[in-house]
Amino acid sequence: MKFLKIFLVIILVIIAILFIGGLFLPKTYSVGRTISIAAPDSVIYRNIADFNEFGKWNPWLKKEPSAKVTVSGPVAAPDHLYQWEGKEVGSGQMRITAVKPYELVSIELKFIKPFESIAETHFYITKDGEQNKVTWTMSGKNENVFSKWMSLMMDRMIGKDFEEGLLSLKEKSEK
Repeated sequence: MKFLKIFLVIILVIIAILFIGGLFLPKTYSVGRTISIAAPDSVIYRNIADFNEFGKWNPWLKKEPSAKVTVSGPVAAPDHLYQWEGKEVGSGQMRITAVKPYELVSIELKFIKPFESIAETHFYITKDGEQNKVTWTMSGKNENVFSKWMSLMMDRMIGKDFEEGLLSLKEKSEK
């Protein structure tokens, strides 16, 4: 009986630490990666802003090629939509919200499964000498204590995917 009481106290202390600690964690998160690509900005922009091309270098689609993908709306313009559903990659959608040809693509990213959340994603294309630098960012709000704790690992989890995706974008754009 004494063991059970000690065990329960330990569990309650851990829960309290996690909850109270979560109150002090950031309310937002941000992830970003950059790569230089030896290709014209017009080619890079098309590979990003046309979701039919995005699917060819998308790091998550490589993890689950059988995921169902639907692309609709005006290509490389606001309301261009990329929707996905898979067993491993969950489900969600990306919708272009703003573009500045050859410089910027802004996207609203909605995750539906396994966890609902919304994030902002941006692709910035800038001249870098003879090459173009592409920066891929994602940011969002932490809606609860659980998401605050998860955001501590976001850069490590998503950052690897961004790096892989940018390498694939580089290969595709430089061909």
